[in-house]
Amino acid sequence: MIQKHPFFSIIIPTYNRLERLANCFESLSHLDYPREQFEVIVIDDGSDMPLQPAVAPFLDQLNVTLLKQLHAGPARARNTGAERAKGEYLAFTDDDCLLAPNWLKNLAARLATLPDHAIGGRTLNGLPDNLYSMASQLLIHYLYTYYNSDPHQARFFTSNNLALPADYFHKIGGFNTTFFRAAAEDREFCERWLQHGYRLIYAPEVLVYHAHDLLFRPFWRQHFNYGRGAFRYHQLHARHKKQRLKIEPLSFYFNMLRYPLSQIHGTKVFSILLLLFISQGANASGFLWEMVRQIISKNKQTCSSSL
Repeated sequence: MIQKHPFFSIIIPTYNRLERLANCFESLSHLDYPREQFEVIVIDDGSDMPLQPAVAPFLDQLNVTLLKQLHAGPARARNTGAERAKGEYLAFTDDDCLLAPNWLKNLAARLATLPDHAIGGRTLNGLPDNLYSMASQLLIHYLYTYYNSDPHQARFFTSNNLALPADYFHKIGGFNTTFFRAAAEDREFCERWLQHGYRLIYAPEVLVYHAHDLLFRPFWRQHFNYGRGAFRYHQLHARHKKQRLKIEPLSFYFNMLRYPLSQIHGTKVFSILLLLFISQGANASGFLWEMVRQIISKNKQTCSSSL
């Protein structure tokens, strides 16, 4: 008999974002799902401030575990949370996300028929008046159309809206902790998941609102770090396939820049297009920076070993 309400462990890494975490917890408190059938595990990734003020108001409503680690990045933080999780399923989200009330209910419905799959939901921009946030989320939407054109043969999900069987997560070794920043570690995880013979499925009814409040400098830094992560991802991919490092074809980038024209109307489209150009400049800069950094580091190690 299929379990009607499977037990979920909701895992949330956080770092120096107290107000966003409090908003996330507010949405958690409105989940339409039996309280005894989920736990919330928050992993403090070495924040400079205590997180109790954000968590304390919800302790009488939710089953919360607060863990702390030295600053080591979200990949390691998620693994830390997964190690303590009691749930049959792990449900990952981020501290700047607001969960739809039916988030767990819809995940449970999907997993009732596909218990061995990883389920990726739909993430919407939670700040429609912020052009930087809109542009950043639009890029994720484009990646979903590119990699997940067949929802039942999906290839990529972001880690802010992802649920999967806990035992499978541990079998493949969790997230790759060599990705220190929030950049491409989810893409590498999805590829490794598929390599192990497991499947991904896209579930657009599983909704999360991403409320990442961005300005120009954080926007540039975000996409610069995405570029660094992309280099690391392609490097690992090339090693696994025993081939030269490859990136997406030019058509991928051309279609990316055309994508807003079909999604946004009015004067905002020109601002979004400009921001997409800027994001790809930042991404390319990060990619090249990481490549040069690794070359220099490798040369230093070679020189040291030859002395």
